[in-house]
Amino acid sequence: MIEVEGGCHCGAVRFTALADPEPEMLDCNCSICARTGYLHLFIPHDRFNLLKGKDDLASYKFGSGQADHLFCSHCGVKSFYQPRSHPESYSVNYNCLNVGHELEPNITKFDGQNWEASKAKL
Repeated sequence: MIEVEGGCHCGAVRFTALADPEPEMLDCNCSICARTGYLHLFIPHDRFNLLKGKDDLASYKFGSGQADHLFCSHCGVKSFYQPRSHPESYSVNYNCLNVGHELEPNITKFDGQNWEASKAKL
């Protein structure tokens, strides 16, 4: 495991996480991920530690309402959230990790525009 640190742009939300050195990650084309450039690094809840910013997070739900998209209420960056696809994990935005980590991601394209069919293939 490799410890990584990250957070939002303004620094109000900060976290650490233990990640696999060569994590399987998803690059999703759904309406929200495509617009925000989100790259999914799934971290089990017990390997994620929110250092600060719990009260600075705003929640946004759409579609099925199962995913809880969490944004910094100050700068608007979504550095992590609770996805519906992986209820036992948080999805951390790989692009919100501090520079200098040693992760070597293995990225899979995920057709979020056809979520049900794509989830069945995972």
